[in-house]
Formats: sequence, structure tokens, C-alpha cells
Amino acid sequence: MKQPSAFLAKTLTGASVSHGFFGRKGGVSTGVYASLNAGRGSADHAKDVGDNRARIACVMGVKNECLVGVYQVHSAKAVHVDQPWPTDIPQADALVSATPGLALSILTADCAPVLLADGVAGVVGAAHAGWRGALDGILSSTVEAMTDLGAKRENINAAIGPCIAQTSYEVGPEFLDTFTSVSPSHAGFFERGDADRWQFNLKAFCQKALHDAGVKTVEVLREDTCAQEQDFFSYRRATKRGESDYGRNISVISLHNT
Repeated sequence: MKQPSAFLAKTLTGASVSHGFFGRKGGVSTGVYASLNAGRGSADHAKDVGDNRARIACVMGVKNECLVGVYQVHSAKAVHVDQPWPTDIPQADALVSATPGLALSILTADCAPVLLADGVAGVVGAAHAGWRGALDGILSSTVEAMTDLGAKRENINAAIGPCIAQTSYEVGPEFLDTFTSVSPSHAGFFERGDADRWQFNLKAFCQKALHDAGVKTVEVLREDTCAQEQDFFSYRRATKRGESDYGRNISVISLHNT
């Protein structure tokens, strides 16, 4: 079986940083989890998830225990990490670090994975931006947490990885109302669909949030997790089909040891 390969962002390719937006290929899981399911919270066999995560850690060049993440809850909370969590994994939706050898990871299945790096200061971050977290400010929280470790906003490069695209993201009028109640300008991230349906542009919303947080360089990968079944897991696709569960994609970034 092939080893995992990842989608890469040009803006994060540098001598001091490694990263990867991993999809569903190159793992050992079967059924709806085939094959690189990295989600411990899924009902997949724990051994298979562990094997998949070990493969990802190997590709990233880190020890298995150094592939770290958070217990994602669609919040606006970002946490600092300088070593593998000793016991309980914190509830948050982003993590930042200035410690080489740690691989920061985020799990997604249509939400936007956002990886960030200030290669000058040696600070990286990874954020899980679903619509709720994005609206509540998870990306500005991530940037702020990176500056706490010495990053400068103008030196941060960010990449919005594979997530659900606007053409696949159909929502109802109440969803639009939730966004416009925060700011009428948010209506610009929606296009009309059939009847009373709307289509939401999560990628553009996240890009604007990063720019508002002072990040000048933001790359947006074009892949659509919902439409590209061979490449990615998708919560929306699984839900439409009435499947019992779904796999999780993983996105990872780390600083090189010097």
C-alpha cells in the first residue's frame, strides 16, 4: 500500500517548516474510513487509526507522540504547546508552538484547516475553522497566540487547506441570518442557490478573517472535500448518504529541529 502523500501550499514551503494537508489515501482503514482516517473520535478500529497516524508522523519526520492535536469543539480558543500533552488533551480549535520537533495537527471533514508559519521568528500554528469557529474569531485568536510567542503578523504566511467549496456548501436562510446579524457585510460571502437556499464561501470568509488579523500572505487551496470523494473524507457527503460515520482528514505543520 502506498504511503500517505499530502497536498502542499507554496507559501509554507521553506527551509524551517514542514507541512502537509493529508487526505484519505495511503492508510490502512477500510469501509467508510478507507483509508487514511486520522480521527480517534471516529468509530474506526483504534489500531487502524493509530497505524494511520504513525504513517503520518513518519512522513512528517517526527515521533508518534509528537503528532499533537486538540479536542476540537468549534470554539475560538487557541492554545500554546511546547511538548506532547502529558494527560488530558485540551478543548480548543487551534494550537501554536515555537518548539521544533512537534507536529501540530488539525482534523477536518469539510471544515477549513488553516496552517500558519512565521519562519523568521520560528513560530507555527494550526487552526480548525468551521463556520462557527470562523465566525467567532478562531483565526484572529490563532494569530494572536502566535504573536505571544514572538511572531510578527506581517511575517506570518498562512494557507487554507482543502475544505468544502462554495458550490457544495448549501445552507438555509437562517444560516445567512446568523452571519448578517454579526455584520451585514457578511452577506457578500453568500450566493443564491435554488429556492430559499444559499451557498456559503467558507474559504473566502477565512481568507478575509486572516487578512483582518494582519496576515498579508494567504494561499487558498482549490480542492473541494465534499466533491472529491477519492481524495478526501467529507461529513456532508456522508450525511447525505445516510452513512453511519465518516473519516477525518488531518493537516499538520512543524518546525524543523536545528
